[in-house]
Amino acid sequence: MEKAKRAADAAPEPVDEGPAETVEGAGEKHRFEAETKQLLEIVAKSLYTDKEVFVRELISNASDALEKRRHLALTLGDAASAYAGEGELEIKVSCDSAKRLLVVQDSGLGMKREELVDNLGCIARSGSKAFMEQVKGAGADAGETAAAASNIIGRFGVGFYSVFMVADSVRVFSRHVESTDPEGMGYCWTSTGDGSYELAKANNVKVGTKIEITLKEKESEFSFKYNLERIIRKHSSFVTFPVKLDGERLNTLEPVWMKSKSSVSAEEHEDLYRHIGSAYDTPRYTLQFETDAPIAIKSVFYVPQSHKEKMGMGQQEPCVSLYSRKVLITPKCAEILPGWMRFVVGVVDSEDVPLNISRETMQDSALLRRLNTVLSSRLLKYLAEQGKKEPEGYLSFYKEFGKFLKEGACTDFSHQREILKLLRFESSATKPGEMTSLDEYISRMAPEQKDKLYFLVTSNRKAAESSAYMEVFRAAKTEVLWCYQEIDDFVFQNAGSYEGKQLVPAGAAELKLDGAAREGALTADETEALGKWMAAGPLAESVSDVVASLRLVDSPAVINEAGGQSAAMRRFMMMVDQGAQAATMPKQRLEINPAHPIIVKLAAMRATDEPLASLVAQQLFDNALIGAGMLDDARPMLGRLNDLLERSLAAGAAPAAEPAAATAAATAAEPAAPAKGSE
Repeated sequence: MEKAKRAADAAPEPVDEGPAETVEGAGEKHRFEAETKQLLEIVAKSLYTDKEVFVRELISNASDALEKRRHLALTLGDAASAYAGEGELEIKVSCDSAKRLLVVQDSGLGMKREELVDNLGCIARSGSKAFMEQVKGAGADAGETAAAASNIIGRFGVGFYSVFMVADSVRVFSRHVESTDPEGMGYCWTSTGDGSYELAKANNVKVGTKIEITLKEKESEFSFKYNLERIIRKHSSFVTFPVKLDGERLNTLEPVWMKSKSSVSAEEHEDLYRHIGSAYDTPRYTLQFETDAPIAIKSVFYVPQSHKEKMGMGQQEPCVSLYSRKVLITPKCAEILPGWMRFVVGVVDSEDVPLNISRETMQDSALLRRLNTVLSSRLLKYLAEQGKKEPEGYLSFYKEFGKFLKEGACTDFSHQREILKLLRFESSATKPGEMTSLDEYISRMAPEQKDKLYFLVTSNRKAAESSAYMEVFRAAKTEVLWCYQEIDDFVFQNAGSYEGKQLVPAGAAELKLDGAAREGALTADETEALGKWMAAGPLAESVSDVVASLRLVDSPAVINEAGGQSAAMRRFMMMVDQGAQAATMPKQRLEINPAHPIIVKLAAMRATDEPLASLVAQQLFDNALIGAGMLDDARPMLGRLNDLLERSLAAGAAPAAEPAAATAAATAAEPAAPAKGSE
C-alpha cells in the first residue's frame, strides 16, 4: 500500500500554470541580524513539536493574503478593480517527490520589495497584525473590519520560518496586486536559513505569493501527495478559501460552528461529525453553542451512537479539538473537557484564545480551566434537557454512556450534583426494564424515610428482589434503588448525599420491623446466648458480634454493613493489593433472625451435637457473605458442604432402615409352618 501511494505520487498530474518564473540578474545578498539569526535557529529547531505544522502555517499565511485582498477589494471603491482581479482567490499546493519539491501558491495580496524585506527578512514581524492595525486606523466599516478580523489567522510573524524545519532551501516569488508590469515583474526571495537571504527581480510572476521548498533528504515525506493530503485535511479543512492539492480541492466542508444554528442542516452536521470523529454513523445528539465568557468561543459537540471502550479497546482519546479562526491548533485536546467526557466529539473555536508562539497550545492554563467549566456545564445542562424532553431517547443514551457519567460522578466534584441528576436506575417501585432518576425517587419518598435515600448494589433485578436486605423495605413499603454495577457503590459513597438526602446502602439501613413477637421465635435471652456461642466459637475469627436482627422476615441471617467496608470497595482494594486484602478480611457484624427455623433448631442442636451445630453456623455465615456479595472464594466451603450432605443423608437413611429390621425380627419370631404329612 505504501509503495503504491509513493508510486502514484511520483508522477502527479501536470497542471498548466503558464510560463515559469525566472530570476533577472544577480540577487542582492542580505544578512539577518544576529538576533534574528538566533531566533531563526530556535524556530527551526525548538519552537514546534510537530514538523507537519509547517504546512498549516504556510496555508494560514496564504489564507491571510487572500483575505487581505478580498477585504481591500470590498472597501476601496473605485480602486477595487486591481484587487478584485480576474482569477479565483485560492491556494494551490503541488508536489514532486522525485525532486523533493513542495510548492504553496496563493493569489492573494502579494508583496512589494520592501514588504519582502520587512516581512521575510525580519523574524517575528507579523504583516497580518500590521494589516489589521492599518484597517482599524483607516476607519473602515465596522462589519467589514470584524469580518476581516475573524478570518485573519497570523499574529506572531514566525509561521513562515517553520519551513526551515524541513527545507534545504526556500524560494519565494511574490508580486503585489498593484503591480501593472505587463511582463509580470515581481521579486524572488531566496534563503537556506543559514543567516542570509538573497533578493532579486523576477519575471513571469503572478499576483500573489508562491513558495517553492526543496526539502531535506530525510524530510522527503512532505513531498508525497498522500501525506500532504492527510496533513491539509487534518489542519486546514476549514480555511475560508479553496485549498487545492494538484488541482483537487481538499477543504470542501463548511465550518458549521461559525454559522448560525438555524442555517445549518442536519446533513452538514453529519458531514462534520464524520470528519472530526472519523465516524461512519450519525450523531445521537448535536449541540451548537457559543458564548462570550470567559472568552468568545464558538463550538459544536456531538454524542456518537456508541463508543470503542465497550469493545475492549482501552480508554479512548479525547475527541474535541481546539481551533482558532478555523485552523486546527490542538487536536484531541485533553484540557477542553473533563476526562470522563471523552466520548464527546466536537470543535471549540476562538479568535481570542491566547496561544503560545507556535500556535500549538494555549498559554493561559487558568483560562483553559474556566473554559472547561463553562463547556462541561453547558453539555450537562443539554443532557438534562434531553432527559426531560425525550426520556426514551435519553435512556438509550444512558445505557450506552452511563459508565462515563458514573466515572464523572466519582472524579469531577465540581459537577457532581449535575451528573447525579443524569443517572438512572431500576428500583423496587419500577417495573422490570423501567428506570428512574434520583429526583423522581425523591418525589415519591414517604415522610418516615427521614431524608434517607436507599440503594442496593447487586448483580441484577432477580438478585435484588430475593436479597435479604429487601425484606424490611418490603414490609415498610420503602423504595430502594437497585444498582447493577460495582461503580454505583463508589458513586453513592463519594457523593454521600444528594439534594439534602443522605445516600444509604440497604445493608447499612437502620429500619426495623414492628416489635411484635413471632410464634416459635427464640427469646431475647436464648438469642443472646446463641449469638455469644457463635461469636466465641465457630465464628470467632470471622465476626465481631452476632446479634438479633430487627429487619429479617424470611432469611436466617444477614451481614450488617453499617460502618464497614462494602463489597464493591473490598473488591477494589483487593485489585490494588490482592494478597493483603485476601488475608485480612475485616470481621463482620452478623445479624440472626430469632424466628427462623434454622436459627431455632441451631440453638437446640448446639446442646446435643455441637460439632454439627458449628458446621451449620459456619455455613450460615458464608451464606450471609454471599448475600452481601462479600465472599471472595467459595471453594473452601466445599468440604464443609460435603460433610453436611453426608450427615443429612445418614440422618435420612436411619428411619428407612428401622421398618426393615422390625419385619425381619417379626418373621424370625413366628413358628415354623409344619411339613406336609406331619399332621
